[in-house]
Amino acid sequence: MTDLSALARHSNAWPFAEARSLWDERLKGEVPAKGYVLFQTGYGPSGLPHIGTFGEVVRTTMVRRAFEALNPGVKTRLFTFSDDMDGLRKVPDNVPNKELIAPHLGKPLTSIPDPFGTHESFGHHNNARLRAFLDSFGFEYEFKSATAAYQAGIFDKALLRVLEKYDEVIDVILPTLGPERRATYSPFLPLDPKTGIVLQVPIIARDLAAGTVTYKDENGADITTPVTGGHCKLQWKCDWAMRWYALGVDYEMSGKDLIDSVKLSSRICRILGGVPPTNLTYELFLDQEGQKISKSKGNGLSVEDWLKYAPPESLALYMFQKPKTAKRLFFDVIPKTVDEYLDFLAKFPAETDEAKLNNPVWHIHNGKPQQDTLSLSFGMLLNLASACEAKEPAVVWHYISRAVKGATPESAPLLDRLVRYAVAYYQDFVVPAKKYRKASEAELPAFIELRDALKDFTGEPTPENLQTLAFEIGKHHAGVYPSLRDWFQGLYQVLLGQDQGPRMGSFIALYGVKESIALLDRAIAGEDLAA
Repeated sequence: MTDLSALARHSNAWPFAEARSLWDERLKGEVPAKGYVLFQTGYGPSGLPHIGTFGEVVRTTMVRRAFEALNPGVKTRLFTFSDDMDGLRKVPDNVPNKELIAPHLGKPLTSIPDPFGTHESFGHHNNARLRAFLDSFGFEYEFKSATAAYQAGIFDKALLRVLEKYDEVIDVILPTLGPERRATYSPFLPLDPKTGIVLQVPIIARDLAAGTVTYKDENGADITTPVTGGHCKLQWKCDWAMRWYALGVDYEMSGKDLIDSVKLSSRICRILGGVPPTNLTYELFLDQEGQKISKSKGNGLSVEDWLKYAPPESLALYMFQKPKTAKRLFFDVIPKTVDEYLDFLAKFPAETDEAKLNNPVWHIHNGKPQQDTLSLSFGMLLNLASACEAKEPAVVWHYISRAVKGATPESAPLLDRLVRYAVAYYQDFVVPAKKYRKASEAELPAFIELRDALKDFTGEPTPENLQTLAFEIGKHHAGVYPSLRDWFQGLYQVLLGQDQGPRMGSFIALYGVKESIALLDRAIAGEDLAA
């Protein structure tokens, strides 16, 4: 029997490297006094959820599962924490009914009406969106709301500790602020008892014994309020440190834009008497223009966008790959990522136990990826959908079931999902971008030779045999097509209306020799294949 823990000790996959660092360096090989190892992810629900936010949960879960493989028997938990008590600073660009939100700026997100009309507040709506995504992956997690935690008194002891260490905390934060903000800064933000707005006001007095702070309201009156019970919240950098201290967080990753904040919050955590968690800094996702993805702007892909065109497993792969490298995240990456996932999945069964731990699908499926009985590349399915102008999955399945004996949606559930995704992607992205051209007079002899060769073909119509046939014909016309790449690109442009495509032999085998001949006949006759 394979010793998984021993193999994990030597795996090169980054989740195992993170797990080893957590166990060896932070925990010193000992289970924490609380009895479990706590992983945490944070979420700021001021805008609609986006993939970058969820990538943090995906990646943290991968580290958690790697940690469990490395240390069997050690209990772990994952808190997904929503900072929904933060005051909303501006109305997001990408929400409906903006007029509902505008009068409530400055209030906690959980005290602002839901512009979508589906939940009790805007914060609750966005929290539900987050949970829906996590549930679609089958994640094991515990959702935590800052509003609920503050109001239930979960942070009361830690808040009193911040009050006790107030001056030391201030000394850490003030040097990072400008002169104007420095004059009014306090780590405690009282909630206005009249308006519910999260106030950023100077604290003029503190009473540790009573657990209160005092500030002046807009009329100049002294207002004294408890720091506990949800009457105050903390500025976010101090809040982050307080949460690490209060909950005993052992591992939390964060984006490159928060490097300085991690350092500052770690110092505050130590002042409170805690130990900062092990941290992985990941690079940020960029949109098609190379700009940072923003929740409020809504640029880049949403969760729903990706899941409309590809399976969740492919999104998990995108998150797994090179977390410390900035990557552009837009619709064009979907087909390539799906095919990479299928390649890793196909390789997994034959790999050694050591190699399996380095295969992304081990981390996507917690070591137990399920194989489908039949697999075709996503790129091939897109080109098949293009050739037959598919508007529904049944059209594509007509060709698949004819080419592969016994293939049905029931016998190949993953392939059936991919067919549905491919048709949706084809309709929304391929059809608008199709740009057919007619074969030139110089090209026609090559197209005619390919058509006639298919008519005369008597061998087994396998992808390999048909690819060899197309390959040889391309070499016959080197005067028109200087390279075989030019030859195949010509076929794609004329027959499929695009610059790139599948291996032609695989396409002909799947689409059908007879159907391919008819397609070539239309091209040779100069018909408009876009019609």
